[in-house]
Amino acid sequence: MITLLSAPSNLGLRPPEPGSVPGSAKAPEAFREAGLFRRFTDRGASDGGIVLAGRYVDDDATRPAGRVRNEAAFVDHSLRLAARIGEVLDEGRAPLVIGGDCGILVGAGIAVKRRGGAGLVHIDGHTDFRHPGNSDECASVAGEALAAAVGEHWPAIADIDGLAPYFSATRTAHIGHRDDDEEQAEVRGLLARVTPAADVLARGADAVAAETAASAGGRYWLQLDVDVLDPSVMPAVDSPDPGGLGAAELTALLRALAPQAIGASITVFDPDLDPDGRYARLLAEVLGDGLRELGSEARD
Repeated sequence: MITLLSAPSNLGLRPPEPGSVPGSAKAPEAFREAGLFRRFTDRGASDGGIVLAGRYVDDDATRPAGRVRNEAAFVDHSLRLAARIGEVLDEGRAPLVIGGDCGILVGAGIAVKRRGGAGLVHIDGHTDFRHPGNSDECASVAGEALAAAVGEHWPAIADIDGLAPYFSATRTAHIGHRDDDEEQAEVRGLLARVTPAADVLARGADAVAAETAASAGGRYWLQLDVDVLDPSVMPAVDSPDPGGLGAAELTALLRALAPQAIGASITVFDPDLDPDGRYARLLAEVLGDGLRELGSEARD
């Protein structure tokens, strides 16, 4: 069965403008209002509560070189989130973590690695593979989360408690980037499988899901950044790029991948960009349908 966890962190994002605060921390409650939690609890899921993040600070003017935004608060939240995810896994349930920004993948990775490890299926409109080895602009874990998850980042982020890598690159598969993604060549050289959004649209979700699940080892954490959707469908994200999936394609992809996932995390929806709630309601439908069998076939 599924346990819902709210992780309203925006610590891994850059401020929309100097001195402002990203809106992704509001996502869990926006999803609750849109009926997502009720969709799952009506089918027997439990509500595991919330793991609050520390205060977001625009520290661009004071942050030393070699550190990410809100680093101390980010690490603290990752460890507390990992502990809660771990409790759910130890109960034999599938955590469904509602974020928040993509940095919550680090907390999930810590929890999974502490329990022997698993594969990773990373669905995102970007590869999120900026890291100190390929960029001088590292600062926002939300754009660097996949790199951190497979050990390609500063140790303070990628090696918390000496657990690097949280996921082995040889059991990590990515789906959903656009054809102009700057890090796609590097990612193709490291990960088990890399599939752009265009291939999902051309070949179909079921074929891509089957190949992806096999590459991740048949037992994996499922990370979804909703900016994998095309902006015509989902503009309420911080970095919308054309060429993404439609709602039907994403639903089919999740339906095929969810049963073998030991847990999942949902990230980067920004309610500040959805004033009437229409996009939250759309995502409630996609996620409620696509993830309803989360963990049903996952085995140790």
